[in-house]
Amino acid sequence: MALSRVQLSRPRGAAGSGESTRLLPQASRLVELPYSSSSSDDDDDGSLAGDMDLPTAEQDPALWCPVPPKLGTFSQCVRYLAFLWNLLFLLLGLLALAVGVWGLLAKGSLRGEHLAPLGSDPMLLFVLVGLGASAVSLAGCLGALRSSPCLLRFFVGAVLAFAGLEVLGGLLLLAARHRLRDALRDALLLCLLRYQEEPDLRFLVDEVQRSLRCCGLGSYRDWEINPYFNCSAPGVQACSVPASCCLDPWQNGTVANAQCAFRALRLGDAAASTIVHLGGCVAQLSAWLRGQAGGIAAGATVLVLVEAAGVLMALKVLRDVEPVGTR
Repeated sequence: MALSRVQLSRPRGAAGSGESTRLLPQASRLVELPYSSSSSDDDDDGSLAGDMDLPTAEQDPALWCPVPPKLGTFSQCVRYLAFLWNLLFLLLGLLALAVGVWGLLAKGSLRGEHLAPLGSDPMLLFVLVGLGASAVSLAGCLGALRSSPCLLRFFVGAVLAFAGLEVLGGLLLLAARHRLRDALRDALLLCLLRYQEEPDLRFLVDEVQRSLRCCGLGSYRDWEINPYFNCSAPGVQACSVPASCCLDPWQNGTVANAQCAFRALRLGDAAASTIVHLGGCVAQLSAWLRGQAGGIAAGATVLVLVEAAGVLMALKVLRDVEPVGTR
């Protein structure tokens, strides 16, 4: 409201001076009145106009710092199911890692003098598979539990990469199935050469020969290439074959007879046929693999479905926890 104009008359006499004295405080109070309403209204309009000119993101902090929406019941179930799913594979990965490390330590492959053959050690496969599965599953667990988009993206990318490698490997095996027999023969030949040096290879060869009732690659005489079973070897195993080649590897049906195939290579085929299996394992193993083709395909399909289920759950959790503006 505008200031009132106060006209002070010149004092006349004593009465005039007293009256003017009473008017001065009133004038001072009028001077201290606030500005007019029109000016304040103008200022208010200007400030409002300035506020209206601000960007939308500065007016609403929720737009530039979005808060993840509250998850529904179904989304919560998927989130905890994804956590438990990855926790299971994390435990399996740690188990494979523990088996691999235990095997390397038991054979002394981690010592300084055994570092050279470490790259060809079969237990190294358990270590690598365990490390990969544990790392990916841990990322999936933490991503689902902590609602971390970064970890969930890493998990999805890693699983898709593994699935792509598996599909590529399957296609390569299918395309090179005719060469698979030669590759299998080379692998078994390596096992025969290192039979006494690698306990895990020895276990694998023994299990194959017992299960398929075979001996050697093409015949039982293939064991002559082994430096310990060769007839020129100085040890007690010269001209022998492993006990897993025996027709009856048990003594009295209960105790394993480690000497049942001693000196079998010195005998003729007729005499050796009464002690050991004469047929090789390559043909038997190839026939077994052809018979198990359906089971192998079913196992590969289950593995792909398991990986697909993990990816779908991770994508669902990622869609729920990721802000809409960053998708």
